[in-house]
Amino acid sequence: MFTGIIEEIGTIRRIERGAVGARLTIAAKAVLQGTKLGDSIATNGVCLTVVAMTADSFSADVMAESLRRSSLGALQSGSPVNLERAMPLNGRFGGHIVSGHIDGTGTIASQKREDNAVWVTVHTSASLLRYIVEKGSIAIDGVSLTVATVDETGFSVSIIPHTGTQTILLDKKPGETVNLECDVIGKYVEKLLAPYAPAEKPASSSITMEFLSQHGF
Repeated sequence: MFTGIIEEIGTIRRIERGAVGARLTIAAKAVLQGTKLGDSIATNGVCLTVVAMTADSFSADVMAESLRRSSLGALQSGSPVNLERAMPLNGRFGGHIVSGHIDGTGTIASQKREDNAVWVTVHTSASLLRYIVEKGSIAIDGVSLTVATVDETGFSVSIIPHTGTQTILLDKKPGETVNLECDVIGKYVEKLLAPYAPAEKPASSSITMEFLSQHGF
């Protein structure tokens, strides 16, 4: 589990592509502290497992499903990425519940400065917008943010200076793709409210009281 509070901006050092998957090697410093093999690090919001480490980098395997669902497949050597270690049990819960399991992607539509903040508008599909509500939570490239407005094509968030300097969000240009993870609570509520599938009717039996009487029962 993550909180959506980015700890560090890392840099893609190497990408080894397989038939459908890939292995990423990412230069980092802060997120390596206390990290061991098998630990999870959210990379642009995608939960990845550390499979190798050096003094200044870690490597993680990315399966085909993760590449299909996220923007990780578009990364190149030198690309900056948001990084966050899994939340420790004794840590502060500064953002919201972020699983690192991406629901899909969106596209940066615009950026507009308003005094000390920057409004970022993201367009995405109706299948994701159903879970995005005004004043609810959304993770964009792993960053926990509050939804300010929602319409039929997308939603907007307002980025404060600290978030702008500590993440890569404001480096994104219109047309670029971002990873989106909707608030998990809405997805569970939808599942629980869905009607149960009707129970399968048992197969009819040819045994009757008359049949039993005829055979001595």
